[in-house]
Amino acid sequence: MSAEELWGHQTQVAMKHFAIGGETFPREFIRALGLVKHCAALANVDCLQLEKQIGLAIAEASLAVINGEHDQQFPITIWQSGSGTQTHMNANEVIANLATQRLNSTIQVHPNDHCNMGQSTNDSFSTAMHIATLEQIQYQLLPALIQMQQVMAEHSKQWQSIIKIGRTHLQDATPLTLGQQFSAYATQLQNNIDRLKQATAELYAIPQGGTAVGTGLNSSAKFAENFARQLSEYTDLPFTASDNRLSLQAAHDGLVNVSGVLNTLAVSLNKIAADTRLLGSGPRCGIGELHLPENEPGSSIMPGKVNPTQCESMLMVCAQVMGNHLTITFAGAQGQLELNTYKPLMIYSLLQSIRLLKDVINSFTEYCLRGLEPDRPQIEAFLNNSLMLVTVLSPVIGYDNASLIAQQAHSHGTTLREEAVRSGLITAVAFDELIQPENMLGPR
Repeated sequence: MSAEELWGHQTQVAMKHFAIGGETFPREFIRALGLVKHCAALANVDCLQLEKQIGLAIAEASLAVINGEHDQQFPITIWQSGSGTQTHMNANEVIANLATQRLNSTIQVHPNDHCNMGQSTNDSFSTAMHIATLEQIQYQLLPALIQMQQVMAEHSKQWQSIIKIGRTHLQDATPLTLGQQFSAYATQLQNNIDRLKQATAELYAIPQGGTAVGTGLNSSAKFAENFARQLSEYTDLPFTASDNRLSLQAAHDGLVNVSGVLNTLAVSLNKIAADTRLLGSGPRCGIGELHLPENEPGSSIMPGKVNPTQCESMLMVCAQVMGNHLTITFAGAQGQLELNTYKPLMIYSLLQSIRLLKDVINSFTEYCLRGLEPDRPQIEAFLNNSLMLVTVLSPVIGYDNASLIAQQAHSHGTTLREEAVRSGLITAVAFDELIQPENMLGPR
């Protein structure tokens, strides 16, 4: 251990015993651990459990960790104790040494006796999981998702007058407007925003103060409420002390639920990206109803090729998020008795999902969604050539007769009008009155 390293003996031992993989905790979680230590120190001072000079030094040292000044001091991978004890003690040791430096070494701040006063890994690590998840969703993911939904809604409004052919089973169907099609995407996104807000509400109740098994042993009576107040003031989020801390240390159902909502969001985004890729396929031998932004060359061998790269990036992120949800589901189901022991894996996977979704939503919105343009001539050509406009004739001449007209037109390479008039079942005037796409966009 060099002089630049702030960790202590327990961290050094953990690096030897858990030299597994290279996945370390992300910045968001290190920040959350720093928040736990900052608020715990202030709460212990307020509860008259910790000497003020030491408590303030710990709080100030924690701010440096919160602000990312010492991320290199957290080298332990996530493949450690299922409670996260090694990384929790890593934080206690680093902050204790920083606090000792602030006191000019006149007082030796202890990682357990002072930094971990009234705390356990089991409540502190679990609380940090809640903090990191909520901060990233509230301040990163939700703003990105809201912006995407707004751009989608703007497209829906702008394109309400563009009538196009619908498709079901990848086959021609009845008409709708391009605006109606995009209104479905906008509604999907709004529903995901609502789900995220509802699911995250459960996480504001935190287990801090539960200590080892949730009973609060070795914690002062008012510590939990004091801690929650300090945390709320710092984060501007409505944290509260849980009424039953045992439940939040033994299981993480709330986090599994949030992961499930992220999984649903990934399903929605997968649909949007896949549809955008289909509608933009071409430019001459595909559907080609949308022009995708030409961001970069699409091929190293085919000159002038433009690929749906933003769509493909989003589709890959969705696959990763769905896989992470399976991991989190299994990990959440593994709590035995008073402790879930898959905490590091759960929060690593959850924060990765949040970060990837936020990044890809921002990228897709900026470099694909904003620049989408409808190809009006292509849309009109498909609309005029569709056989499924015959649907509106069914109430007049019957399903079987309408079906025969469509089949004859397809077989002979003629138009619906020609075959309908030839059938003698409807006049040309009546056909022209009925087959008007602008009148086929809703109930009659």
